[in-house]
Amino acid sequence: MALTLFAIFVLLLLLRVPIAFALALSTTFILTQSGFTMDMMPQRMFSALDSSTLMAIPGFVFAGIIMAKGGISKYLIEALKKWVGHFPGGLSVVTILACMIFAAISGSSPATAAAIGSILIPGMIEAGYSKRYAMGLVAAAGTLGILIPPSIPLIIYGVVAEESIGRLFMAGVLPGLVMGGMLVLSAVLYARRAGFQLSEKASWEERWRSSLKAFWGGIMPVIILGMIYTGVTTPTEASVVSCVYALLVSLVIYREMTVKDFKEIVLESVNISSMIYLIIAAAMLFSLYLTNEQIPQQVAEWITGSDLNKWMFLIVVNLLFFILGTFLESVAIILITLPIFLPIVKTLGIDPIHFAIIMTVNLELAMITPPVGLNLFVVSGIAKERMGEVVRGVVPFLLIMLLVLALVIIWPDLSLWLTRSVGG
Repeated sequence: MALTLFAIFVLLLLLRVPIAFALALSTTFILTQSGFTMDMMPQRMFSALDSSTLMAIPGFVFAGIIMAKGGISKYLIEALKKWVGHFPGGLSVVTILACMIFAAISGSSPATAAAIGSILIPGMIEAGYSKRYAMGLVAAAGTLGILIPPSIPLIIYGVVAEESIGRLFMAGVLPGLVMGGMLVLSAVLYARRAGFQLSEKASWEERWRSSLKAFWGGIMPVIILGMIYTGVTTPTEASVVSCVYALLVSLVIYREMTVKDFKEIVLESVNISSMIYLIIAAAMLFSLYLTNEQIPQQVAEWITGSDLNKWMFLIVVNLLFFILGTFLESVAIILITLPIFLPIVKTLGIDPIHFAIIMTVNLELAMITPPVGLNLFVVSGIAKERMGEVVRGVVPFLLIMLLVLALVIIWPDLSLWLTRSVGG
């Protein structure tokens, strides 16, 4: 029955049926063969969405899109240019730093790549960078959207694994900074090797003027994450605060949002959030089948009986994540695999929060792995370039990200130190 389920699911994916519908249809067919009635399906799907924690997802998505279209991103990028634009590879460093700041608000990789790429890809090309390099950098740096908190995949992981969202967010901070730092280092080395001319250094007056202009957007991540980490708000409440704050800054301070813009922002937010919720609801049916057939327990028993140590397990899991990432969306990967792996993770003595960061870095790789990497599609659309060119530009950054993944796996304290120091 399990093989039949996966066969139907893969067949529907090959027929280009959206992931949520492919998952729901294949699982519904198998469940009806196992004695479940059709009226149970919508009940189970609704119960999967009946969680206040999941309400954080549309909040952070909405805030990120407001930030992109309301002037906040634009002024942050201008300020970063004044401060670091004159360094070797200055514009590429600005791109990475802008992605890191935007990631600390949106929680979404495609949203980060779209917001920053639409401004900086044309700017990098105009400054003499190759189009392939510019596209690859934005696609790779955009993946920081799901590692640096707040992160939509980490919220979903926390709901499924019943882990603290705040601790998961803390665990993503240091790996996110390391990933960003590695990308910055590679950008500087690339610029020196390519012999780019340094741009003119901005005066202190220009720096302070641009910083004051960007101040209201720049403190947004500090306010949102500070409220979560200090316990003032839950992640869900913080997502609402981020929406209200972004709206006030865009409408009252920058005054760059029109009624037409607001309609487009709402529509785009609904589209993205609906896609995520549909996948979550469909994955609940899949989880129901796994539980009914006791597949997680069987897999755990098989691994325990095979004397597979935690390092061999992590190698196998990472290979599986890489394969799944080539044709599945990140939310689907979490919801399909986590119910199976979580009991094994606990049996082998792997910290579930450490495993969450390992999984998230793998999901970052999935964002830029063809043929279904979402960031590849976003950047291809922005740059109006063939997918193959974007993939070629991404390859060097894939290697850097694989190095960071190895660091995260080998050095658990990179993920856990902050949660232990701050969270107790």
